[in-house]
Amino acid sequence: MQRRTLGKTGLEVSVIGFGSGPIGFLQIDARRVGTILNWLLDQGVNLIDTAAMYLGSEQAIGQSVGHRRDEYVLVSKCGPAYEDLPGEAWSAEVIAHTVDRALKRLRTDHLDVMLLHSCDLAILERGTALEALLRAREAGKVRFVGYSGDNQPAAYAAALPDMAVIETSINICDQANIDLVLPKTQAHHVGVIAKRPLANAAWKPLADQPGIYSDYARTYSDRFRLLAGELAALGLEDDAKTAWPERALRFTLAQPGVHAAIVGTTSADHARVNLAIAGKGPLDPDAVRALRSAFRHAESKAGQEWLGQA
Repeated sequence: MQRRTLGKTGLEVSVIGFGSGPIGFLQIDARRVGTILNWLLDQGVNLIDTAAMYLGSEQAIGQSVGHRRDEYVLVSKCGPAYEDLPGEAWSAEVIAHTVDRALKRLRTDHLDVMLLHSCDLAILERGTALEALLRAREAGKVRFVGYSGDNQPAAYAAALPDMAVIETSINICDQANIDLVLPKTQAHHVGVIAKRPLANAAWKPLADQPGIYSDYARTYSDRFRLLAGELAALGLEDDAKTAWPERALRFTLAQPGVHAAIVGTTSADHARVNLAIAGKGPLDPDAVRALRSAFRHAESKAGQEWLGQA
C-alpha cells in the first residue's frame, strides 16, 4: 500500500484510509467491523478516521483494533454538543470532554489528529474552539489538530499556524475545494485527507442507497445527472457499476496536495476492490482534465455555484 507524508505532521499514511461514518450510521455489528478493520491493517492501510457524531464508531474501532494501536494513525473529530456531555457546542468544555471520551472509547492514550468538525467561519475566527484543542495537544492527548469542512472555512483554517490537517470533500461531483482549499494547504504544508472520494456512489439510484444515505447522497446524485450529460463528449458512457468507482477514486488521488482519501465501507468485498483500485495509481492527467472540464460545464448548466458539500 502506497504511503504519503501527511503534510507538516510528518506522519506516513496510506493513500486509502478507513472512514467510519457508515459503520456508525448504519449500525454495523462489531464482528463485521472487526473483520474489515483487521483485514485492512493486514494489507497496510494505516489511517482510520472517525468522529464523535458517528454514533458507535469510536467504540467499535476501539473494540476491534485497540490492541493494534501502534499500527495506525487515528483521526477523530469534535465540537458539536451531545446530551451526555456538559457544555455548549464549540465550547472549550465540550471539546475537552469529547477528547477525553474519545480516548476511552478508542482505547488509547492519544489521538494522532483531532479535527474541529465543520464549525462555521465565525467560530474559527473567534478562536476559542481551536484554543481548547491546543490545550489537549499540550496535555499530550492529541498530537496534531486540524479542521474538517469545506469552502471558505476550510481555506481559512488551512492558513492558521496551528492547523496541521484539513479534511475536505474532493471528488468528481465536488470540485470546489480543489481550487479554493488545496492551494492554501499546499502553501502552508498542511496535510490533506479527502473525504467522500467515491462521491457517495452518485451513479447509483437513490433508492439503492442504504439507510440515511438515500437522502445524504441526494446532492451528488443531482449533480451526477448533469455530469452525465457531458459523458458522450468525454467518451465515458460505459458501465457505471464498474467504471465510475475506479474513475472517481483515482480522480481524487490525482489531485495535487491530497495525501489520503478516506473511504467508508461496511463490506469486506468493497474494501478489497478499493485497495485494488488504489493500487493502479492516480488517474492520468488527460482524464483528470476531462472530468474537471465536465464539472465546470455541468455547473454552468445548473445555473448555480457547486460549493463543497458540508
